[in-house]
Amino acid sequence: MFDIQEIRSQFSILDREVNGKPLVYLDNAATSQKPNSVLEVCHAYYTELNANVHRGIHTLSQLATEEMELSRRKIQKFINAEHDFEVIFTKGTTEGLNLISYILTQKLQKDDEIIISYLEHHSNIVPWQLLCERTGAKLRVIPIDENGILQLDYFDKFLSEKTKVVSVNQVSNALGIVNPIEEIIARTRKNTDAYIVIDGAQSAPHFNIDVQKLDCDFFVFSGHKMYAPMGTGILYGKREILEALPPFHGGGEMIATCSFDKTTYAGLPFKYEAGTPNVGGNIALGAAVDFMNRVGHENIQNHENALLEYAQRHLLEIEGLKVYGEKAKRTGVVSFNLEGVGISSDVGMILDKMGIAVRTGHHCTQPIMEFFNIAGTVRASFAVYNTFEEIDLLVEGVKKAQRMLS
Repeated sequence: MFDIQEIRSQFSILDREVNGKPLVYLDNAATSQKPNSVLEVCHAYYTELNANVHRGIHTLSQLATEEMELSRRKIQKFINAEHDFEVIFTKGTTEGLNLISYILTQKLQKDDEIIISYLEHHSNIVPWQLLCERTGAKLRVIPIDENGILQLDYFDKFLSEKTKVVSVNQVSNALGIVNPIEEIIARTRKNTDAYIVIDGAQSAPHFNIDVQKLDCDFFVFSGHKMYAPMGTGILYGKREILEALPPFHGGGEMIATCSFDKTTYAGLPFKYEAGTPNVGGNIALGAAVDFMNRVGHENIQNHENALLEYAQRHLLEIEGLKVYGEKAKRTGVVSFNLEGVGISSDVGMILDKMGIAVRTGHHCTQPIMEFFNIAGTVRASFAVYNTFEEIDLLVEGVKKAQRMLS
């Protein structure tokens, strides 16, 4: 049974007030709140287990290592990776994408091509631009139409023997649009031997992920958007690819042998996990997976889709309100502006006075904003603990903002 009040009771922060009003937290695409079960695991690590991992024979080090590696196996199952050592702990999606773009440097040369899309977060644009600067490769960008839907006929035209990397997000953080990555992967595999990178930052919190079924080469996501602590994330990579590519960072943990003459590298996953990891956070990421499994992926997706449909329907009843990507397949996000209100942050500030947390601005997707010829949007984004009553409060808040700002 899906019991929204029981779920909400697991998030203590939802009991607080903001500006004298009950908190309505609708900024989940930026970061989700954390259930007590995750916070308790963080606290338990630092009060009962605090020790470095993989390096000590003493009891605390052994126990901490066991807990972190158990978390790795939970995440392996969560994304259906074939091997647990294909799961690399990172600080988040941004680090994962930068890691991939760096280790692929030797695989590209002048006039090779990297394909991304117009719907990407800056973290899936800038690392590839840096790779182009290092190698002389060129960036190709799949355009979108007026609904924010990718124009895959252009993608087909871009694909060639020059294509070395295709990197797209599964869900747009700015608009919530669900991209047809299965089709993109299939077309890529049919026409090239390019590396396929999927940014799952906005999909891992909402969808059931199966990297083997997808047949992507890399999949990255952040823990903090799926009920885990900040500073946690995962890079999945196929075994044979990770084994063949060079390390990202050098230092402790990632070596097999080290001398002044030569260093040899450790096997997976440690080859890509130099230095002391975020042990407590990584263990808590496993606890976040446990939480999501208890609620159930289908329950999460059904509830959030119902919230999105309800929010869009009632927001569009407001005269002069425009939803971006309205006709596209979306999840978790409604991104909008009010006609005659030039600055989205003004709407956000009024909503904040009512205890309603939304995100305003360009959402680290300036190309999308330029396409629609706007400076930014108001973005409400949903998680499993949000309610229809909270959306009613959002709608009333937007109406109030419109009266005050028009």
